[in-house]
Amino acid sequence: MREEAAEVLIIGSGHAGGMAAKVLTETGISCLMLNAGPIVDVAKDAERKPAYELPYRGFKPPGRLTHVFQSNEFNANVWVDEQEVPYTFAPQNPYNWVRVRLFGGRSLFWSRQSFRLSDYEFKARLRDGFGEDWPIALEDVAPYYSRVEEIFQVHGRNEGLPQYPDGNFIDEEPEWPTSMVRFAEAGKKMGVPVCRQRSSHGRDGLASSVNLLLPDAFATGKLEAVENAVVRNLTVDRQTGLVNGANFVDRLTRREMSVKAKRVVLAAGTLESTRLLMNSGLGNSSGVMGHYLMDQIYGAGITCSVPEARGGKATREVMGGTALVPRFRNITTKADGFLRGYALNVTSRLGALEARNFAAYGAELQKKMDEYYGSAFYMTIMGEVLGRYENLVRINKDVVDAWGIPVLDIQTKYTDNEYNMAKDAVKTCVAMSESAGFEVLSKNEQPNPPGYSIHEVGTCRMGDDPKKSVLNKWNQSHDIKNLFVVDGACFTSAGWQNPTMTILALSMRASEYMADEIRQGNI
Repeated sequence: MREEAAEVLIIGSGHAGGMAAKVLTETGISCLMLNAGPIVDVAKDAERKPAYELPYRGFKPPGRLTHVFQSNEFNANVWVDEQEVPYTFAPQNPYNWVRVRLFGGRSLFWSRQSFRLSDYEFKARLRDGFGEDWPIALEDVAPYYSRVEEIFQVHGRNEGLPQYPDGNFIDEEPEWPTSMVRFAEAGKKMGVPVCRQRSSHGRDGLASSVNLLLPDAFATGKLEAVENAVVRNLTVDRQTGLVNGANFVDRLTRREMSVKAKRVVLAAGTLESTRLLMNSGLGNSSGVMGHYLMDQIYGAGITCSVPEARGGKATREVMGGTALVPRFRNITTKADGFLRGYALNVTSRLGALEARNFAAYGAELQKKMDEYYGSAFYMTIMGEVLGRYENLVRINKDVVDAWGIPVLDIQTKYTDNEYNMAKDAVKTCVAMSESAGFEVLSKNEQPNPPGYSIHEVGTCRMGDDPKKSVLNKWNQSHDIKNLFVVDGACFTSAGWQNPTMTILALSMRASEYMADEIRQGNI
């Protein structure tokens, strides 16, 4: 390993780490990046096999990745092996932690929904009195959102809604089919906005760190990356109290190594960054590190059928396309039973409906599925989870991973606020669909377990008061001025939105601030 201290050590290579590397190297600062997994060319290294050649015919191998709902035998090697890197939780309060330790992390696999937070999220406490406000507002982050949207080629349409902020979008979305138009008209009658989706198209079929951010960083000649480096802990200069490097172990050889650094950027993902800080015993003078774990509730929703598309009549003029119902609760009036709000993902789809939507078997079931083929219309919730002190992570010293590093114990559960929100969402979905003339086939008011959204945020939240937060408004540790956390751990509230655009914008903002502080000799 290198003997001289790195100008900046970046831990993590996903969207947050990739953006930090791009910004810092393009300002002339040398960076060393450590990533816990290998460098993989997904297109080149993927092997195609038919299901009949696999031992479990494509289904999930028993006892493997039990908490990763997205896993099956075709993709099981993509996700972190939970036998190798476990975590713990109480059986009555399960948590679904989905992790990827490839170079580029989960940026290789995200859904690409690309939303800005609004001041209904940044300044939520001002409106309902719950929790804490962010130390920043939309106006502080808006210029960075615009630059990120340019890099990621976000397609969408400006709608003029304060809770669904406009942005730097490419408006090339096709016109909606008649089923979606009718649904939007039903929403308008109820005072519920139905808007265009916003999605990152990226480049060459990918919108990840490995093709949009890291190539620019490598092109500067200022970035060195080390794969298969599992970081054990950060190290500290005893005289100054500043971080000065990290100890890590090679994932394959188990060789223990270390690196020196003048500054450290944590971008390993919300819970991995927090785990690393906790195992290092750093940055928690406030006592709130690990607390206020949040995500979004997923799973509640309904399945419908569009009558005129049944019986073989489905065409692209009638079916197909997506829409978004942005948050509309607790905007101008107060909702009964819950704070904050939710959005609805809306999909009109050609193809078969799932058999579980029909109370039939055998020939009767086949007849139903043939009749309803091509008429599917879905609505699912993305609802804000409140940041509560009791929803937390802590180190479980009794359990270690394959490299002897103590794992996380996750303690979190939903409350009546989330359950009431889900019930309201389903009620709204049914009302809108029936108003549009659709047949409601099934509905589900029960959200999936916490973590299912793969949008975990919080646990190292930012704030102006060092007694109530871990980071300042620049993602800089209150306790250690040469330490920055630029991933979702910094979130003060979750919102209903996919957090990726905000993580990217905040990482860009923090990295430019860091570069300026380095130039001035402050860190």
